[in-house]
Amino acid sequence: MRVNARFDAEAEQQVTYLAEVTGMGVSEVLRTSVQHYYDLVRAQRGGLKHLGAFIGQADSGRSDVAGTYKVRLDEGWAAKHGGHAQPGPAVHEPPSPRRAGQGKGGA
Repeated sequence: MRVNARFDAEAEQQVTYLAEVTGMGVSEVLRTSVQHYYDLVRAQRGGLKHLGAFIGQADSGRSDVAGTYKVRLDEGWAAKHGGHAQPGPAVHEPPSPRRAGQGKGGA
């Protein structure tokens, strides 16, 4: 497809800059730019559907990751920052009365 387009001065400078820096011709810069924009729009329209192919595909060899991820996060945090973080309530557990008052000046 042949395209005849008019660019304002700023867009022309941007295309010229990209061509100079990358060593590509103007046509290749425009093709690459269209491809990049197309990929971006497709990803936004598809939401997280495009990630479905990757979910559960890790090859760590561990079969317990889903059940022990909090422990693994704590170990990683401790290795990076020293010590252990105070464990918070599990997602399905309501906060205990002791914990509920901690953030608001409670004991």
